[in-house]
Amino acid sequence: MIELDGSEGEGGGQILRTGLALAMLAQRPLAIERIRAGRPKPGLMRQHLACVQAAAAVCGARVQGAELGAQALRFEPGPVRAGAYRFAIAGAGSCLLVLQTVLPALLLADGPSTLHLSGGTHNPWAPPFHFVERAFAPLVRRTGAGLELTLRRHGFHPAGGGEVLATVTPAAGTLQPFDLMARGELREAWADCLAPGLPRRIAARELAVFGEATRWAPEQLRHGDARQDEGPGNALMATLVHEHATEVFMALGEKSLPSEQVARRLLGEMRAFQARPAAAVGPHLADQLALLLALAVWRSGRPARFSCSQATPHLRTQCVVIPRVLPVTAAIDEAGAVPVVRLAPAG
Repeated sequence: MIELDGSEGEGGGQILRTGLALAMLAQRPLAIERIRAGRPKPGLMRQHLACVQAAAAVCGARVQGAELGAQALRFEPGPVRAGAYRFAIAGAGSCLLVLQTVLPALLLADGPSTLHLSGGTHNPWAPPFHFVERAFAPLVRRTGAGLELTLRRHGFHPAGGGEVLATVTPAAGTLQPFDLMARGELREAWADCLAPGLPRRIAARELAVFGEATRWAPEQLRHGDARQDEGPGNALMATLVHEHATEVFMALGEKSLPSEQVARRLLGEMRAFQARPAAAVGPHLADQLALLLALAVWRSGRPARFSCSQATPHLRTQCVVIPRVLPVTAAIDEAGAVPVVRLAPAG
């Protein structure tokens, strides 16, 4: 039995999603209490319930406590099954977090899977579609597995309605771990602004403010391809393509929030990453990479490591929970210029 306390670490939904993924991988029952105890509204929200339901569908699990507001859950997984799945979240809950939950298990399934996901695609406190597509999916492919993503429709808060198609292909052999200790030279950089259903001047102003601060060329400042009927919504994103890794940063617009402030928020996050040049990946990519590489280390018996700009509570939670379930050690070395995460076979 895997027993987890949902108040550990960052006290949000991350430990639930990681617990579900690890339970499916290890084929062990999961009991988790105090779900999202660190949030103003604890318990399962719609997007967390969708993650539980998706995990149950992928492995035929028996579940107790899968209801809105529940703060305790028992999850007994069965064998993971490749296949075609459709998972929907009512409203704008993040459908990318559903993918994050079931992806590790499907990477070890007995065949390829397709997932039709609907809900939010650009949400606060969740990875946006373009982050998963541009930054995370290439690292999945580096293990020898496949993850291809198509954005069929953008989904913003509060309406949602986004659609994502994901194709997951297990590695032909064993998942391959790798070291990622440097980002390498910057090869390409651009900003794109999504502002469907809003006056065009909003996107133009955000890009102008961002461009003035970065001194990027006009061709690096792009209007996204969201259709007007996919809004209203606003996301300003910056993509940095380095030799060994790509990073994507996002700032979401809000009602009554000036365009200048949206641009400055994005600029602040990007510059924080640029100020740590020794780091291969940023803070949001780090916790996702930790679980991916732990899976490869477990299956191959070989170690892996990567450097990151910040050891966030999400990353620390991952490094505490993973060794409780998989025979993998996970340590964060903070003695150098930037944190280094080291994963190795236990024993």
